[in-house]
Amino acid sequence: MKSIKSLMMTAAVLTVIPAMAQKSIPLVYDQEFTGAKYAAPAFPTVSDAKALETLPNPFEFSNSKKQVKKFKDWEKRRAEIVRELQHYEIGEKPMVDKKDIEASLEGNTLTVKVTRNGETLTISAQITYPEGDGPFPLMIGASNNSLPRQFFTSRNIATMNFRESQVNSYSQMGGFGGGGQKKDRGDYEFDRLYPELVDNGAYSMWTWGVSRLIDGLEIVGAASKIDMKHIGITGCSYAGKMALWSGAMDERIALTIAQEPGGGGAAAWRVSQTLGKVENLGATDEHWFMKSMWDWKEENVSKLPYDHHELCALVCPRALLVLGNTDYEWLADEAGYVSCVAAREVWKKFGIEDRMGFSIQGKHGHCQLPQSQYPEVEAFIDKFLLGKEDANTIIMHVDETLKDKEVQKWIPWAQVDFK
Repeated sequence: MKSIKSLMMTAAVLTVIPAMAQKSIPLVYDQEFTGAKYAAPAFPTVSDAKALETLPNPFEFSNSKKQVKKFKDWEKRRAEIVRELQHYEIGEKPMVDKKDIEASLEGNTLTVKVTRNGETLTISAQITYPEGDGPFPLMIGASNNSLPRQFFTSRNIATMNFRESQVNSYSQMGGFGGGGQKKDRGDYEFDRLYPELVDNGAYSMWTWGVSRLIDGLEIVGAASKIDMKHIGITGCSYAGKMALWSGAMDERIALTIAQEPGGGGAAAWRVSQTLGKVENLGATDEHWFMKSMWDWKEENVSKLPYDHHELCALVCPRALLVLGNTDYEWLADEAGYVSCVAAREVWKKFGIEDRMGFSIQGKHGHCQLPQSQYPEVEAFIDKFLLGKEDANTIIMHVDETLKDKEVQKWIPWAQVDFK
């Protein structure tokens, strides 16, 4: 396999795209899930599913040989992938009617109340505003924003953190609530509203909570001083997964920056299964996912009808930047690298590959962004939160430990030019 540097040069040439072609494809949507109108595909069981040792073709419709040919086909195909990921991994992320939501802004604190079955769940978040009247772009921190603060203060971008414990605990199983009471699945705030979804993993609940904050901003309207077309989300480690899942599941998010998300995030399960001591499907945190997901571990991983390159691809046509750290074997960054190359083929097919990038580098602490990645992150912020079209977001950067890893064998449905 040739070097990633050559791949970057080739991609840079390919991304000279006519402006009209890019402008015809939305950068963001005003709906949480544009594919809600499509029926779910069939869901094979472990015993029925056929093994596939390579990554599934994201352009091939489920239970069919029909393929995505044009961008208009992507909405339906994307809806299938959403349904599959929810069915097999995290559980249903329920939609909420705005009539069941109350939202208010007092000072800089946004409060959202969701009522269902006579129960009310309250989520609040403090917004940090720049000086001025706005409207301002917004970066949401999934649990926390570990990116350098100056990226946002120097650009007049508002920030807000989503505190996931308001919906579900970091340790859903065997955690403790008020008074030291032991809690398990079904005992958390989300479960009061949706007792029928007791088997859900935390990532469906957490992404649900992020979407309710966005609902709240919509309800508050101009008083929020937020530019609803330029909302981003970021997080690191388990919260990097949270950011990726949130960006994948809510199409109102214009920019997703997933920092060191590891297994269960960007890394492809099939590739992780072939590696060493990494966060693979049988070794990740069980409370984050549905218990039934473990039916697909080890020899059954290859039977999954999807993989996590397709989780990444759900962000398309919106913007995604994945950041990795090769110093931590657990993060399975070889699997993340393969997954990112595979996912980027979706953006490339529609002539918008400048909207997806990845940078996987070592020699820095976990969740400590190195200076070498500053320009890459800033470019994505500038282009997709501030609308600076000249920002260079052709980013496919991996360090020496990954440059000679095999990628093409995992994606026979694509011909990536590694010359």
